[in-house]
Amino acid sequence: MAGWIVAGVDGSAPATAAVAWAAADARRRGLDLRLVHVCEQWAHDAGATGYCAEALAAAAGRARESAPGVQVSTEMLTGPVIDALVKESVAADSVVLGSRGLGGFAGLVLGSAGLAVAGHAAGPVVIVRGPEAARHGEVVVGHDGSEHARAAVEYAIEQARAREAQLRVVYAWQTPLLSSYAAAYGMLDEDFRREARTAAQQVVPWRERNPDVRIVDDQVCAHPVAALMKAATTADLVVVGSRGLGGFTSAVLGSVSHGVLHHVTCPVAVVRPRRARS
Repeated sequence: MAGWIVAGVDGSAPATAAVAWAAADARRRGLDLRLVHVCEQWAHDAGATGYCAEALAAAAGRARESAPGVQVSTEMLTGPVIDALVKESVAADSVVLGSRGLGGFAGLVLGSAGLAVAGHAAGPVVIVRGPEAARHGEVVVGHDGSEHARAAVEYAIEQARAREAQLRVVYAWQTPLLSSYAAAYGMLDEDFRREARTAAQQVVPWRERNPDVRIVDDQVCAHPVAALMKAATTADLVVVGSRGLGGFTSAVLGSVSHGVLHHVTCPVAVVRPRRARS
């Protein structure tokens, strides 16, 4: 685990909420906080670098006030926003972003930058929509047995431990399109029971390795996005892998992580397994 969290700053309301979330997370987990503002070429050309510096300084002041004891550093970066943030993700514990920046359309729930960074970052990316609401004391993670899902569970366990919260592992299984004959003879029920047993068994090693974290598991017959949306109503954080078993290997974000990012209103962490560092 790296020693710092990176939070993107651009002066927007979602970015302000993201900085607050990142500061609280850094305090809980004993990490430093690095605030970055990417000042693109147009801002230099328009003489807007002063605004960039002011936004960064204001964010740093709020972070230090809300999370005393956390080491806060700032840096103004140049170049394309997505490239700069993806580069930051290589060495950081995680990258935290607001759901939309100043350049986004007001009707969009997730801006293009957040979606792209979540799809290409080297590690966890947390997308925050707004200020933290009521706390529920639960972290939810989606699991399908894939490498990406396993990385998501590990991150979710760390988050649950730091929050002294319960971890809920959700495995959603979709009913296949079988004949009415198979359904009539209970084959679907039999398949689901088998899937549920397998999913429950996969949680056992995590529970044994982390006795200090209360881990519960749900196996539901539903679309994964729908299942996670339902679980998210009482969650402080939802964690998903960037791609699951059903995704195309060339896709940077799977349909489930993409759907959760667009429909879940609490903070969402998208986790990609890190490559071994040479």
